[in-house]
Amino acid sequence: MIVFKEATLEDANELVEVKIEAFKEDVLLYGAGPSGYDSIDFQRKLILNNICYKILDKHKIIGGFVLFDKGNSHYRIGNIFIDPKYQNKGIGTLTIQFIEKEFDHVKKWSLDTPYLSYRNHHFYEKMGYKKVGETQLEKGSKFRLFEYEKHVESFKGKRI
Repeated sequence: MIVFKEATLEDANELVEVKIEAFKEDVLLYGAGPSGYDSIDFQRKLILNNICYKILDKHKIIGGFVLFDKGNSHYRIGNIFIDPKYQNKGIGTLTIQFIEKEFDHVKKWSLDTPYLSYRNHHFYEKMGYKKVGETQLEKGSKFRLFEYEKHVESFKGKRI
């Protein structure tokens, strides 16, 4: 059974171990993973300063996510990561559903994902996110991030 719980500082080491596994493909494809993905100190800062959750299967950490409150009912999904052994089992879908239900006051969600991460593009689009732009991190670099957003409407206090 998949469970979502707020991460604590004691979870930092295990979360980083899972991140390293989850982002191995990105490291091979792009030469690097997301900023700080392999740093325990960076993970601790995320836990202390943001909304950080762990994803559990039978008390074992198999993934996690971080959210950033941007103000004005806008949250940014920093990253969602799932151990490769648990991917393609619907856990990503459960994660997005949990996030959107748990934070039902949010009206705008945003995130980015690498330009060659076709599975991510398909997944986020399936979950209702729309590509709204691209960001080139370094001038002259071919590496780009695709920007996605999802706007949530409400009707009489309930989402539609």
